[in-house]
Amino acid sequence: MFTGIVEELGEVTDIGVADVKIRGPLVTGDASNGDSIAVNGVCLTVTSVIGDEFTVDVMGETFKRTALGNLVVGERVNLERAATLSTRMGGHLVQGHVDGVAEILKREPEEEWETVTFSLPTGLSRYVVEKGSITVDGVSLTVASVSATEFAVGLIPVTLAATTLGFKRPQDPVHLEVDVIAKHVEKLLNVTKAAS
Repeated sequence: MFTGIVEELGEVTDIGVADVKIRGPLVTGDASNGDSIAVNGVCLTVTSVIGDEFTVDVMGETFKRTALGNLVVGERVNLERAATLSTRMGGHLVQGHVDGVAEILKREPEEEWETVTFSLPTGLSRYVVEKGSITVDGVSLTVASVSATEFAVGLIPVTLAATTLGFKRPQDPVHLEVDVIAKHVEKLLNVTKAAS
C-alpha cells in the first residue's frame, strides 16, 4: 500500500529481459529484498539492493498492462516506498496496481500552476469523479474536471519539480490507478443486485 506521495525521482540504470535496475538513494536507504517500491505507480518487489541502486523483477503481465516496457536507461521515474502504519496519509490509498495506461493530451501553464489533461481509457470513467482522487504515474492527484474520454488535474510547483509530471510531454504514456474504494463499492452493488 502506498500514499501517492512521491519520495524521489530515481534513474533507470539498466534494463534486462525481465528486470530493471534503478538508482534511488533515498528509497534504498532502508530497502531490503522483498520490499515493495512503487515505480511510476507500479508496485514492484525489490530483488537486490547494492549501494544506492535496487533491482526489481518485472513479469510479462506487468509489461503488457503498463508502460514499463518503454523505459530507457537514463530515464527518471517516480519512486515511493510502501507505507507503514506510522506513515502520514498525505495522498490517498494507492495499491500500485495499474488500471490503465493513458497519455497526456495537453498542458496549459498558468502563472502559479499548470493544468494537464489526460486521456481516460474505456471503462475507467465511471470511477473518476470531479474533486475525487486519482493516481497518475504514482502521484496522488485531485481531479479538476472529467468527461467520458478525458480528465484534467492542476499541478502545483512542488509537484512539477518533484515528479516526472513536471517534464512529460503530450503523447507521453502515464499509468492510471483509480480509487480502489470505488471499485469495491461497484462490485458490492452488483452482487446485491444479482442476489435480488
